[in-house]
Amino acid sequence: MKPILETIPLGIEKSIVAFNYVSRDFETPWHFHPQLELTYIKESYGTKFIGDYVGAYEPGELVLIQSNVPHCWTNNKNDTVKSNSFVVQWNKGIYTNIPELKSLHNLFIAASKGIIFNKEQSKILIPELKKMTHKEGSKLYISLLSLLLKLTKTDYKTLSNSSFTKNISDDYTSKISKIHLYIAKNYNRKIYLKEVSKEVNMSEQSFSRFFLKIMGRTFFVFLNEYRVNIAIRMLLHTNKSVSEIGYACGYESLPFFFKKFKEFHHSSPAQYRKNYSK
Repeated sequence: MKPILETIPLGIEKSIVAFNYVSRDFETPWHFHPQLELTYIKESYGTKFIGDYVGAYEPGELVLIQSNVPHCWTNNKNDTVKSNSFVVQWNKGIYTNIPELKSLHNLFIAASKGIIFNKEQSKILIPELKKMTHKEGSKLYISLLSLLLKLTKTDYKTLSNSSFTKNISDDYTSKISKIHLYIAKNYNRKIYLKEVSKEVNMSEQSFSRFFLKIMGRTFFVFLNEYRVNIAIRMLLHTNKSVSEIGYACGYESLPFFFKKFKEFHHSSPAQYRKNYSK
């Protein structure tokens, strides 16, 4: 797997790129880049990783990420819906830090932890975001500034506990990317620490210290967060029973599944389904 420092084609002649990404999967693994990024999820469900945050994503989400914040979206592999998102990426510093743009730069500071905007408030701005994919030059520059200023008046919440302002080394991002990929392929069975450690050529002790340092919690806490988020998608978008979902997410004990689910969402899986099913 390549070291994951994503190269975005921006330079002297262009400082902003806007595009509509449509594919079977979100193909870029855990990565970072010097540019800021605004991402709108149009279709597909799955799990998003923003800094040390892991959580479910769904259509309608709008996320702003500051430069160098590691992130990725992983869609549910059993879904038939393609991954579809609108993305704008731009070079840091193209909007000068002046008094008139103070609210914008406060937003950028918050985005060093990754932020997700209130879905109801931000949905009226999505048509503007989509139109950017057809603009270039000064029109794109002004459109992005206009949209960002409107977003400063939109409610949001931060995602990552840690703030990311400096590059994570290529070696670290490569290791975490491999770990994410391994979990995605094997979460439905029991995973042993020794096998994950071997995947990144580390001893169990070194791996545990490394993971805690980068992700802010132990590997197995992270694994349970991942499994519970997969369970949520299955609860809301399949007709499988709660017990079927628990086993499908890698839990050998249903009481343990119920315990972990309640830790993260303060309700039982059945109650969650009842409260949030559409």
